[in-house]
Amino acid sequence: MRQRMRWWKLLGLAGLAGVAASGVVIARAERRRRAYTPEEIRARLRDRHAEASAADDAR
Repeated sequence: MRQRMRWWKLLGLAGLAGVAASGVVIARAERRRRAYTPEEIRARLRDRHAEASAADDAR
């Protein structure tokens, strides 16, 4: 009985560690995304639109 409880505790701790690690990854990606200025975002969107339009025209 004691051995079974130990496995559940380890499994629970592993789950908590996984949730914490995924939270860190999401927070890091969000910080990176918010680091762009609005002008940089507009310029990137315009570039992507131009590339997509060029690809459509090439068909």
